[in-house]
Amino acid sequence: MTKKSELKQQVSAAIQACLEKKAEELSILEMEKGSGAFTDYFVLCSGTNPRQVQAIADEVELRLKKAGLRPTHVEGYTQAEWVLIDYVDFVVHVFSEKARKFYDLERLWKSARRLEPGDLKTAVRARKTAAKVPAKKRKVRA
Repeated sequence: MTKKSELKQQVSAAIQACLEKKAEELSILEMEKGSGAFTDYFVLCSGTNPRQVQAIADEVELRLKKAGLRPTHVEGYTQAEWVLIDYVDFVVHVFSEKARKFYDLERLWKSARRLEPGDLKTAVRARKTAAKVPAKKRKVRA
């Protein structure tokens, strides 16, 4: 598996964890090369109260730990206003509604490409399908 498809699977796992804990306003930003961003993806979501913000963060960490991935840094967990979970190639931001509006990362990183959760899976699935078909039988579409 390539590093890029592995990364997309990891980001998808983080997204699923957020959705499982009923995170709101989920958005995925694919950061542009040369934008000054220190990572490839931002996963942003909101929780309605501090307990839910922490539950979302816990689920992200738990799910990715099962996949053998541990965050290099976690910030803001105790206050539960803005929990930042840094996995180097992607960062998960879990906000309270108030902090989300205040920091408005989507506006700050408006040059980033917005993705839907399905965009990550489609890319992974398409590559897996292409890999199964022998090279001679692949149809080239113009």
